[in-house]
Amino acid sequence: MAAATAPPPAAVAATLSALIRCQKFRRSSPRAIYARCVSSNASAEAAEPAESRKGGHGGMRLEEAVPVGEGRSRIDAWISARLGGGGVSRARVQASIRAGLVAVNGRPVSKVSHTVKGGDLVSCTVSELQPLRAEAEDIPLDIVYEDDHVLVVNKPAHMVVHPAPGNANGTLVNAILHHCKISTFTCLARSSTGDECLDSSDDDIDVFNVDQFATEDASSEVRNALVRPGIVHRLDKGTSGLLVVAKDEHSHAQLAEQFKLHTIRRVYISLTCGVPNPNSGRIEASIARDPNNRIRMIAIAGSGHRYARHAASRYKVREVFVGGGSALVEWRLETGRTHQIRAHAKYIGIPLLGDETYGGTKSMALSLLRPRTPSKYHSDLSNLISKVDRPCLHAALLGFKHPHSGKILEFSCPPPDDFSEVLDELRKVTSSDAQNGDGVV
Repeated sequence: MAAATAPPPAAVAATLSALIRCQKFRRSSPRAIYARCVSSNASAEAAEPAESRKGGHGGMRLEEAVPVGEGRSRIDAWISARLGGGGVSRARVQASIRAGLVAVNGRPVSKVSHTVKGGDLVSCTVSELQPLRAEAEDIPLDIVYEDDHVLVVNKPAHMVVHPAPGNANGTLVNAILHHCKISTFTCLARSSTGDECLDSSDDDIDVFNVDQFATEDASSEVRNALVRPGIVHRLDKGTSGLLVVAKDEHSHAQLAEQFKLHTIRRVYISLTCGVPNPNSGRIEASIARDPNNRIRMIAIAGSGHRYARHAASRYKVREVFVGGGSALVEWRLETGRTHQIRAHAKYIGIPLLGDETYGGTKSMALSLLRPRTPSKYHSDLSNLISKVDRPCLHAALLGFKHPHSGKILEFSCPPPDDFSEVLDELRKVTSSDAQNGDGVV
């Protein structure tokens, strides 16, 4: 298991402390970006020779009966569990179902959520890869690590991960296509209704919301592209930080399995409105779409909600500012639901600073900070908070087992300037209060 060789918690805490306190890199120029990222085993290359990545598996067949006595399962999950070891991603299975290439007891099924039970006979023919309409764009990437199989990038805030209606260009996928020297993305697509794909989560794989070309419309160069990058997990548009990209289908399937088993190591840091009580804990509250606001999710106690999905997060307060007006909070995810940290933070009454969707408004932040802050700091603090235009959330640490070499890779990056400037100001005010005996740290 990946956790067996991962750094101990104390080492991780020390790494994060160094990142969020490091001053000399925070104002670095774009050319110094690579140097300010810290990695463990970052020079490790895949030990195995590069395999052929010509998009095989198309036409592969599975015909198998669900063992008698086995409980009900989603058909996409059941097939994926049997083909995943061969490098077929769950998204590829889902595309095969939608294409009418899967049948249960001789009857074609079209819904990926169709359930199968013990005794059912399942037959599946794996669909061919379909190239997408996403085009390469020359957009700078902050590359933390790269080899023949994986790419780790530090995503800036405000960049959408994948093309979607309203965000057809300027996405991380467009930038990756240019970096990998291919003109069209040759991975599987699924439909969506929004730029952050609220119908899916980090646990759903291959989420690229763009139309597909028919195979005959694509050039032979595109059809035979050797590199097919795939986003294995996502970050919200406003969230900055580390994200891993698979460069071939085998790596994609292996990384997807690590996410499914929750062996991927992910640590986020955030600034909150208020301080959680207690200062560390575990939140277990299912997440579903807010029926009153389609672009928002809600955390729900218990499991009675029909469409809610299990979600669990662990948090720990790293610093408290200006007598409890704000805090630097570390988050570790056990699951990867859409907006999980943002919804869980709201659930326990500490919305993320700058998260207008979940209650962390500028007015709320100032209502908590100004009464606890000496008047001489009010103007600077107000000006700084007024510039916050996204949730103060940063994916600071990412660790996983290399899909080919099996080595444990771990990477970390400090928060960007907009996050750091607010953090620095809160520390300055807190330090001044402490010296005057007025604050609590």
